[in-house]
Amino acid sequence: MTQNREISFGYDPDSSRSSSLLSSAYTDHQWYDADLKMIISKTWQWVCHVEKTRKPGSYLTVDIAGHPIAIVRDNEGILRAFYNVCKHRAHQLLSGEGSTNRIMCPYHAWVYKLDGQLVRAPHTENLNEFKIENICLDEVQVEEFCGFVFVNLNLEAASLANQSGDLETEVRHWAPDVDQLTFGHRLTYDIKSNWKNVVDNFLECYHCPTAHKDFCNLVDMDTYKVTTYGIYSSHMADAGNIPNTAYDVSNATVKTHAVWWLYPTTCLMRYPGRSSMIVLNIIPVGPDRTLETYDFFLETSEPDVMELDAIRYLDEVLQVEDIGLVESVQRGMNTPAFTQGRIVNDPDGSGKSEHAVHHFHGLVLDAYAKAAP
Repeated sequence: MTQNREISFGYDPDSSRSSSLLSSAYTDHQWYDADLKMIISKTWQWVCHVEKTRKPGSYLTVDIAGHPIAIVRDNEGILRAFYNVCKHRAHQLLSGEGSTNRIMCPYHAWVYKLDGQLVRAPHTENLNEFKIENICLDEVQVEEFCGFVFVNLNLEAASLANQSGDLETEVRHWAPDVDQLTFGHRLTYDIKSNWKNVVDNFLECYHCPTAHKDFCNLVDMDTYKVTTYGIYSSHMADAGNIPNTAYDVSNATVKTHAVWWLYPTTCLMRYPGRSSMIVLNIIPVGPDRTLETYDFFLETSEPDVMELDAIRYLDEVLQVEDIGLVESVQRGMNTPAFTQGRIVNDPDGSGKSEHAVHHFHGLVLDAYAKAAP
């Protein structure tokens, strides 16, 4: 209990009075472990676009908070998710992604139906008190939401649709065709920083005029507005109306920068251009290491010239800038010179404000408090 009181030191519900999370939340193994157990394992985690699991027999595998998970569309069309672990000797069942009509363990050939029910276990007919029909894979929650598939290891968690308020309404207003988009490209990054630093950086554009000069021409910063809700925030701006050095949007059909952050690690982004959705998935892998994937879902599987230029800009310019920022912050947090800093708040909710960071920190501290004995 004392540790939880200490980690909330300096935080105030009023963002104009509040300081940030303590640096120990970004550097100590204790709080990284709490992140995995109390946040990542208990919240809805992005997996893929719905196109990947539309057909019966389609499957893919992911790791969530270090746990292997398999997502499968069964023969009745029901989307299911299981711990990807055989009930015999704990071997991994499925690998990668693909299509199958059964789940067979590569260790001892135990076979499960796509609904998780065991149907074959070789050489077990002479075992006492062993009934195949009593054995089934352990399920976790899975949900199709806003054209994407999410999973939650917490069986008691409310549905994502119920938790997220008007998020789906917002996304479908700005991206009504999100279900019909198709995968076009992926970017991956290995970052030497705590995942919360990566989220902090995403949630504010206070740093944009200094660090992202190209971006500040891509969007009209005077229209940039950030609004926080229960477990998400929206980040909206009009496309810039002057020539920019990021990428050419003169022929864009989408004229709005519409971005949503979903607690804790999912970011949905609709940049100016053709109809599209970029999904940033932030994956904690250590106190000072984070993986990122950027998946681009487009009107066609091949990016057009404008989209290729946007991908180049994000990869070669914007990400280089942001990764440099968060890695520098992580190094600074590991020194005795920094404990925490003040939240810079604009009461009007502009993009040049850190109120969405403050909102995120409040959610993190709520999760830590629930871990208290």
